[in-house]
Amino acid sequence: MLPELISSRRNPLVRRLRQLHAGKGRRDLQLLLLEGTHLLQEAVRLGLQPVDLLATQAWLETHRSWLDSLPLPLQPVPVTPEVLAAVATTEHPDGVVLSLSMPGLGWGPPVPSLVLALDRLQDPGNLGTLMRTALASGVEALWLVEGADPFQPKVLRASAGAALALPLQRCSRAQLLARLHELGAVAAHHGCQPPQVVAAVPPGPAALPYWQLDWQRPTVLLLGQEGSGLAPELLACASHCVTIPHSPAVESLNVAVAAAPLLLERQRQRLTA
Repeated sequence: MLPELISSRRNPLVRRLRQLHAGKGRRDLQLLLLEGTHLLQEAVRLGLQPVDLLATQAWLETHRSWLDSLPLPLQPVPVTPEVLAAVATTEHPDGVVLSLSMPGLGWGPPVPSLVLALDRLQDPGNLGTLMRTALASGVEALWLVEGADPFQPKVLRASAGAALALPLQRCSRAQLLARLHELGAVAAHHGCQPPQVVAAVPPGPAALPYWQLDWQRPTVLLLGQEGSGLAPELLACASHCVTIPHSPAVESLNVAVAAAPLLLERQRQRLTA
């Protein structure tokens, strides 16, 4: 039997979930907000347990057989469309929202074969798109220097659930620099080849066309902020600089667009070796 229908925006549960719109609310409650059927299905597929699940009666009727088949003890709370709209951040929510416990952070495997490190990426849409591309490319860890909150609703939607699946570490630039300097010693301790540190830069004489790099080696790929690119101290850490040759009609490519051929080149080289 379902709980009583919530029809008031002043309901304590509604107020609590609305706090998750802001970073402070997410940090205070240690929860994040997911919106829409696809993200709910991704969370369940990954074995994550929703803390709260609010849905309109129309959505519940349409998805009753799917909910009943779940092994997780989900107890949906029915709400009016007006209440759901107040909890959601999208203009036209599809009928369901849920909260999840905040994922733990971590650097990933001691010696990962492919890492994406992002320096101060500001745009939530770009970050979410990069997360999806990273997961599709076999990235084993995502390291974020400041920038957009990876757990804000817009990033979660743009990532199509990839934000929930990627090992992720938020850090300062100093912490990332320390990690990069440690990689050689850690690799030697585990008897592994040390990762190459690859910086993506605009076209220039010092940069290799990206397909000339051996992406089969363990690699940390550094991508910089949309406007100013990588910080000089991160560039100085790079063992290689690569670029995507393109027309001089544009100064640089969108960072999320540029990441796709770089990250997927590893897969292409593996398939054509």
